[in-house]
Amino acid sequence: MLDVLQGFVHELRAAGLPVSMTENLDAMRAVEHVEMADRDVFKAVLGATLVKHHNHWNAFETVFDVYFSLWSPGVDGDEASELDEAWQAMLADAAGAGAGGEMSREELAQMLLDALMSMDRDTLRQLAANAVTMFAGMEPGRPVGGTYYLYRTLRQLDLDDLGARMMGRAREQGPIGNELGERLQQEEFNARLKELKELVEAEIRRRLVADRGVEAMARTLRKPLPEDVDFMHASRDEMIALQRAIYPLTRALAARLAQRRKRRNRGQLDFRKTVRASLSYGGVPAEPRFRNPHPSKPEIMVVADISGSVASFARFTLQFVYAMASQFSKVRSWVFIDGIDEITRFFQESEDVLDAVHRVNTEADVVWVDGHSDYGHALEVFHDRHLKEVTPKTSIILLGDARNNYHAPQAWVVGALRKRAKHVYWLNPEPRGYWDTGDSVISEYASYCDGIYECRNLRHLEQFVTTIAEA
Repeated sequence: MLDVLQGFVHELRAAGLPVSMTENLDAMRAVEHVEMADRDVFKAVLGATLVKHHNHWNAFETVFDVYFSLWSPGVDGDEASELDEAWQAMLADAAGAGAGGEMSREELAQMLLDALMSMDRDTLRQLAANAVTMFAGMEPGRPVGGTYYLYRTLRQLDLDDLGARMMGRAREQGPIGNELGERLQQEEFNARLKELKELVEAEIRRRLVADRGVEAMARTLRKPLPEDVDFMHASRDEMIALQRAIYPLTRALAARLAQRRKRRNRGQLDFRKTVRASLSYGGVPAEPRFRNPHPSKPEIMVVADISGSVASFARFTLQFVYAMASQFSKVRSWVFIDGIDEITRFFQESEDVLDAVHRVNTEADVVWVDGHSDYGHALEVFHDRHLKEVTPKTSIILLGDARNNYHAPQAWVVGALRKRAKHVYWLNPEPRGYWDTGDSVISEYASYCDGIYECRNLRHLEQFVTTIAEA
């Protein structure tokens, strides 16, 4: 059991969850006081000791279902030893009614309908296991994912037909009521069908783990946490999860930065308060007193490439920086492709940051010639229009992959900006291994920057914002 828990914690860490040694020990102590057979309680105990953020719960559930699937109360239809006597009798009755001595699809559907109407979860679990045996066509060692087996099983079960039959039986048992009552009843049945689907999926996962091993299945099902999703390759669902994760992350980061500033900065010596306090020690200044600090907040200028290759990266970065605006005294933003346009007004005029980003994509004047990235021209225009607005309090953040379509990079512009600004940083959404390949000219800008950072996900972005806010 300890080996399983250790493997479970190791996989959580591999998935990105920050599980410390202390939390690992807490989990081991906690499970000593619960029965492993009570799966829900066992899962809740591990979750309470190992998960610190609600965005990590889905990853925890996936790893838990894999590592403890062999201890779940599922039933393999081929293993009669796992069937209790009542279940064996039920299968025998069904088999006796079938022409071939085996339960038919219609008989299984009827038994499922009865179990769903009474919501007998034990019977549903047994029937889900039997459905997998009948319809999934699982073969040991076959390199097929669980989604394929799930699709085959659910297609044969026909959940839509089951839902319609459940509604029909409910109407036979008595009037449902008005339209609202019928809708609520339909939602209840949909929830039951969803639970059946989850039972089928859990049974398939259990058998795959038994066939391929826990570690192999954990690697197959591993998904990145929202803060580790690559901006450049995020799916639609992952992009939605990213948007949901931005604001809680920025609130936590803002509170942490403010606390660090408060601890780090200490005002000048307050002579009067020090002398007054020294009277308690016979005139010895044992406890120096200091004036309250007034830490400065940096001004931020963000200049972002929004061409097709890095559009998703720029969008999330702009959202993040504006969500962190409370940590900066002033935030101004520009976007470019081969032309450049200031977009600060869109964020000031829009109450919703997503609406502001939409206006950026539809209204910003960023095309000069052909709409292909030209960093050199865009930076020159920025230099001519805004160089005098850069002050020693300004931190400039340049966002882009520095793929310049073989135009002149005009790297001297970054050098001119660096002479006037406090800091110049560059965030690149590409992996470091791709830098300076093809038309990438990132190294030509690097010599003029205080730092060039790989920034492919929210975790990288959080680390970078911490850097500039503490600079």
